[in-house]
Amino acid sequence: MLTFICYPKCTTCKKAQAWLDENNIEYVLRDIKEDNPSADELKQWFKKSSEPLKKFFNTSGLLYRSMELKDKLPAMSEEQMLDLLSTDGMLVKRPLLVGEDFVLVGFKESQWRSAVSGE
Repeated sequence: MLTFICYPKCTTCKKAQAWLDENNIEYVLRDIKEDNPSADELKQWFKKSSEPLKKFFNTSGLLYRSMELKDKLPAMSEEQMLDLLSTDGMLVKRPLLVGEDFVLVGFKESQWRSAVSGE
């Protein structure tokens, strides 16, 4: 079963959820603000995603900007970044689609279609 991690007020998350529903794809919904990912979960997802860890940060978010993370991230270790991401779901880029052997960060329809169809 897929886990769809989103922020319900986010327009991109709404678009991704509509796509999942339109394509009859079963998933478990997880609100990232209510149920923030742990550092361990984030580490597992990062390893499954084949994306750089920086891609897991919501760089357009107010919290990211107010914390001036653009300047701070380059000096941080992987563990420090994971710990920071686990402190607040609003720091994490969304939506996330977590499958058994993949994790997708952000919504790109072609990428999601390929992942859920096993292509």
